[in-house]
Amino acid sequence: MEWSNYSMYADFVLLGLFSNTRFPWFLFALIVLVFFISVASNTMMIILIHLDSRLHTPMYFLLSQLSIMDILYISTIVPKMLVDQMVDQRAISFAGCTAQHFLYLTLAGAEFFLLGLMSYDRYVAICNPLRYPVLMNRKVCLLIVVAAWLGGSIDGFLLTPVTMQFPFCASREINHFFCEVPALLKLSCMDTSAYETAMYVCCIMMLLIPFSVISASYTRILITVYRMNEAEGRKKAVATCSSHMVVVSLFYGAAMYTYVLPHSYHTPEQDKAVSAFYTILTPLLNPLIYSLRNKDVTGALQKVLGRCSSSGR
Repeated sequence: MEWSNYSMYADFVLLGLFSNTRFPWFLFALIVLVFFISVASNTMMIILIHLDSRLHTPMYFLLSQLSIMDILYISTIVPKMLVDQMVDQRAISFAGCTAQHFLYLTLAGAEFFLLGLMSYDRYVAICNPLRYPVLMNRKVCLLIVVAAWLGGSIDGFLLTPVTMQFPFCASREINHFFCEVPALLKLSCMDTSAYETAMYVCCIMMLLIPFSVISASYTRILITVYRMNEAEGRKKAVATCSSHMVVVSLFYGAAMYTYVLPHSYHTPEQDKAVSAFYTILTPLLNPLIYSLRNKDVTGALQKVLGRCSSSGR
């Protein structure tokens, strides 16, 4: 079916991730596998944190929230993309595109803020271990989670109405696999330069605020680790922070490429590849990074598997 025929039945057409690949069904199978592993591993993290009393700490409570965000995040984009490929249909309604756009911005923004605020937890744990139960009590943890969700929601409520109010009188084909802001703005027949500048400033602020918290926290952490006399204490502190820093680097790096780097420095195909990385791969990598490098999580997993095997016998 020609792309022009889709415009009769839909407001937009998503060209997708598979259109320019030599082996689309191999890529399809790979993404299906990544999606199910991602959902399963994040769900497993939530279950382990809930079941094992050793994981009933502020850090793991925040990690469970990160897993919830990752499940919702990947589920906002990937199922629609896979179904479209299966039924050979690329249409998405205006309402559907708006909803996807809002959920994507809200969840991405919430994850940005949560990753930033999680660095405060690491700072308190390493620099003020004796005051950790007081400074990271249940109320503070709930405030961190509410602040992250609120920050993401503000981002979605601010940018979605403005983006979708532009007249899209050019081609209705979105050269992307979901309704992302830069790809949508290319379809507008109005001058969007002022809005793009405002969005650029907004994205800088969204990155700058959490990044400032992360930088301040890890500067103090590095000073504290440097002053430690015991090698074992240094090793434990570095292991505690390294997983968080890997996740932050992956997520923030991809977002900075998409929203901060000028559009003249990247092509639509590069945009799709980077977007696939932080919308499809990052939700998979987060639980793997935190679980594989964490003895408490692997211990809890072995404990649950041991219970399952003994009950099966």
